[in-house]
Amino acid sequence: MSHNTFGHLFRVTTFGESHGPAIGCVVDGCPPLLPLDEADIQTFLDQRRPGTSRFTTQRQEADLVKILSGVFHDEETGRLTTTGTPIALLIENTDQRSKDYDEVKDKYRPGHADLTYDLKYGIRDHRGGGRSSARETASRVAAGAIARRIIDRVLIRGALVQIGPHKIDRANWNWEETQKNPFFCPDAKAAAFFEAYLDGVRKAGSSIGAVIEIVAENVPPGWGAPIYGKLDAELASALMSINAVKGVEIGEGFAAAELSGEANADEIRFGDDGAPLFLSNHAGGVLGGISTGQPIVARFAVKPTSSILQPRLTIDRSGAETEIVTKGRHDPCVGIRAVPVGEAMVACVLADQFLRHRGQVGEGAAWPVGR
Repeated sequence: MSHNTFGHLFRVTTFGESHGPAIGCVVDGCPPLLPLDEADIQTFLDQRRPGTSRFTTQRQEADLVKILSGVFHDEETGRLTTTGTPIALLIENTDQRSKDYDEVKDKYRPGHADLTYDLKYGIRDHRGGGRSSARETASRVAAGAIARRIIDRVLIRGALVQIGPHKIDRANWNWEETQKNPFFCPDAKAAAFFEAYLDGVRKAGSSIGAVIEIVAENVPPGWGAPIYGKLDAELASALMSINAVKGVEIGEGFAAAELSGEANADEIRFGDDGAPLFLSNHAGGVLGGISTGQPIVARFAVKPTSSILQPRLTIDRSGAETEIVTKGRHDPCVGIRAVPVGEAMVACVLADQFLRHRGQVGEGAAWPVGR
């Protein structure tokens, strides 16, 4: 199977299956002399790991990361620092229950990659979906932690802004609230509603989708290229590659189709520092594929989890029509744990774009990478 690597100068290759002995990644292109130890990565893995609330899968994985290569003890700082060589990360799987999938090993779950995977490769790992499982995203989160070290001036934050048809009230937006509830929700009132709503979904043996918003602040102008290296195109591709994502938008996104030219255009003046000052941000921080210096805003829609207890019509590998019920431990709303994954993918894209920008225009137009 090819296509397990993404990025250009900052390149990430992930490996492993949901019910295999381990998952992990190799990160190539990280500059040397950046402080990095396992605790720096573990912080973000702890946000994504399963079993942290009743609203996520009860699979109990500690997701403890091990750095196998690419760092060296710096006597001057007393810390581990990157060497500029490939960084290999390993996360062991410790709580697999493959028997939970015995009843569906020959049936294809509607809405899942089971069928297309088998049609393409002629082989299917039914144990949690194998390589197509969202378990793989832990590797992305680990890589994203390294990316954040490269662009440490950029602040990347994610929030859940919608579950099913229910949206947050943006007037109540408070970033601190995202760390106070199990949904990464910036609206305390909406978070309280989501608790009762998701309890009902879970007890019904069903699932529901969600919308996640990622905001990257302090991105300087100039990152990206106008044709085949568009910043927004690469962000969309990275976010769309996350399991269960079915739509991505930048800035106003699809809502821009309802705006007039004068309403959509972000007017420009000069700020007190003499730099261009935008009066709005309908563009989401990107114009012509290049960052404007404003916050980059991206949203993505996550479909409902396809592994549900409600019976669905399907077919099996023998060619028979049948019915399927998926037992085991699954997220009633996989969008909740997609928040740190979305942050990680944005971080990886921005780190890659920064390194490419620096390589083209030099240090003078970009940030220095160092201690």
